[in-house]
Amino acid sequence: MTTIVDDQLYVHAHRANGQVAVITGGASGIGKETALQFAKHGAKVVIGDLDAKGAEAVVNEIRKANGDAASIRCDVLNWDEQVALFELALSRYGSVDIVIPNAGVSETDSVCRGELEYKDGLPVRPKLLTLHINLTAVVHTVHLGLHYMKRNRKADDWKALVLIGSMASWIGVPSEPQYCASKHAMLGLMRSLHPVVAKDRIRVSVIHPWFADTNIIPPEWKSMLKEFTLTPVPRIAGAILLSATDPDWKTSGCPWVLLDGGPVLRLDRERLNTGVYAVMNRRASGKL
Repeated sequence: MTTIVDDQLYVHAHRANGQVAVITGGASGIGKETALQFAKHGAKVVIGDLDAKGAEAVVNEIRKANGDAASIRCDVLNWDEQVALFELALSRYGSVDIVIPNAGVSETDSVCRGELEYKDGLPVRPKLLTLHINLTAVVHTVHLGLHYMKRNRKADDWKALVLIGSMASWIGVPSEPQYCASKHAMLGLMRSLHPVVAKDRIRVSVIHPWFADTNIIPPEWKSMLKEFTLTPVPRIAGAILLSATDPDWKTSGCPWVLLDGGPVLRLDRERLNTGVYAVMNRRASGKL
């Protein structure tokens, strides 16, 4: 495990210069701060967000600071709108180098809580909007991102995919089964992608923040969290930037954890092969 303090988060930020970063959910919160930081360090930023006005406001803020950015309305649940987002990046800037599927929501429905709706005396299929946005739509972004990263690519180009997990990737949050399931999935998605995309010189990582002061936290939760130290949003954006720009390929495939208001922790990839993980991996490979 490596501890990374704030002044180390931007040590490789110069590598973002000239890169094209595609960010979903970049109109506010973590996505907005990430877009601003990438643009500050010379990246060309393309934002896709359902909040088109908010996304355009971020673009204007970047341009006022002499940065380069574009945005498009993008409902991540709409495949065609996601395709349009990547087509915008390719047509405007000529490549896609960094992909950050940031768009997400907190728990939206009362699934698995014993609260069923009925029609004609029979249970109605539950709504799974949280899973659709936080998992299915992310997989779509990743699927498209890996494709567009290979378009117009030069031999020495490096690429990066940064997934957004949560502390809920590691622990269960009572009454939020869809959210926890989706964030656990980000860790598994990274682990399965890493050995496949490494041969294409595509970095992959997943960022696991503790609670941060963003709109994803339900209002009723914010009062309960007053006694806790929230993770600073700029620190989360810094972790995203560093995980994308780090030139050390040994750090690709690693989880980056922000436990509280403290520093970023990068877990070694091998750590996921110890303890119970070691038992499972040996069993899966037929060695146990």
